[in-house]
Amino acid sequence: MKILVINCGSSSLKYQLIDMENESVLAKGLCERIGIDGSLLTHKPAGKDKYEVVSPMPDHKVAVQMVMDALVDPVHGVIKDTSEIAAVGHRVLHGGQYYSDSIIVNDDVKRVIRDCFDLGPLHNPANLIGIEACEAAMPGVPNVAVFDTAFGQSMEEKAYMYAIPYEYYEKYKIRRYGFHGTSHRFVSGEVLKYLNLDPEKGKVIVCHLGNGASISASIGGKCVDTSMGLTPLEGLIMGTRSGDVDPAVLQFICNKEGKDINEMLNILNKKSGILGMSGVSSDFRDVHKARNEGNHQADVALQAFAYRVAKYIGAYTAAMNGVDAIAFTAGVGENDGEMRKEICNYLGYLGIAIDDEANKAQGEAAVISTADSKVKVLAMPTNEELAIARETLTLI
Repeated sequence: MKILVINCGSSSLKYQLIDMENESVLAKGLCERIGIDGSLLTHKPAGKDKYEVVSPMPDHKVAVQMVMDALVDPVHGVIKDTSEIAAVGHRVLHGGQYYSDSIIVNDDVKRVIRDCFDLGPLHNPANLIGIEACEAAMPGVPNVAVFDTAFGQSMEEKAYMYAIPYEYYEKYKIRRYGFHGTSHRFVSGEVLKYLNLDPEKGKVIVCHLGNGASISASIGGKCVDTSMGLTPLEGLIMGTRSGDVDPAVLQFICNKEGKDINEMLNILNKKSGILGMSGVSSDFRDVHKARNEGNHQADVALQAFAYRVAKYIGAYTAAMNGVDAIAFTAGVGENDGEMRKEICNYLGYLGIAIDDEANKAQGEAAVISTADSKVKVLAMPTNEELAIARETLTLI
């Protein structure tokens, strides 16, 4: 059974076609600059050369059709006909409080996605366009919405409520939702299996560390707490996002610089974090290089990142009254052994010690703590596309 996984951004569309018989990727690709001059489709079939198409993509409907054409292309394709696609799984950013699980798309699901436009203004509209484009291109083929916020729906009120007047929750559902949920659900489940932990009681902290970064605490694969909030701006220091900051900072800078709140949020989302602190880059590799060359700001930025992650791990260990395993995932988490070690240097109180040789692991599942470490620490690759495909397969 073949499942197509679609992830639509505001001007992009990532896809994978996965054969669920053995979970192999038959083809993957990316449509870039949708609705912008210079639109490009990059298609990579398994075992074949990369294939590029430069052609106008005025909207996501055209992009989806180009993906279908690439998949069935006589030379570069991997299937004879789109009828071989059993279902389409879509990453949808925000499902509000309405959905705690993935669901087959119907009119009500589309209404909820639309109702959450103001909570996910960049992603939800594109996600819905992608769903409707697939419906038009493949009538009758089921589409499944896999919500990025679903994982956080198992949090208790004490974890997700903000200490603001309750009327704002009643009126606008302002609360903490959490993001990267598909990744957190996938990795926490893989850790439980990998370490043979109790599937109902295993306590796992997942550190999803990339340009966007978040941490989750889960018991038996169910989210207890997660660091992102109403939006992905809350929590850790990230590539360009500030993470946690005193709200009064916004007013202070606005008053001093003559900026409005929208300009300030743009600064916190796109010009802050590792980029803003280091003055070098949002790419951790560039900042590591600058640190090694003696750049003090770069050194402080990386120290602050590790410190913030370690503080959250400590908080989530307290929230669960213990932890069995800590997993590092995503671009930095999977590949940056130096950063993993720097974070874990704060965790001696948990009886954690890192095996320097094992910690060289990059892009593969590995226990990176010593044999006598009281808490297991792992590098664990995430695979959001496979997670979406599995959810889709289960539902159809």
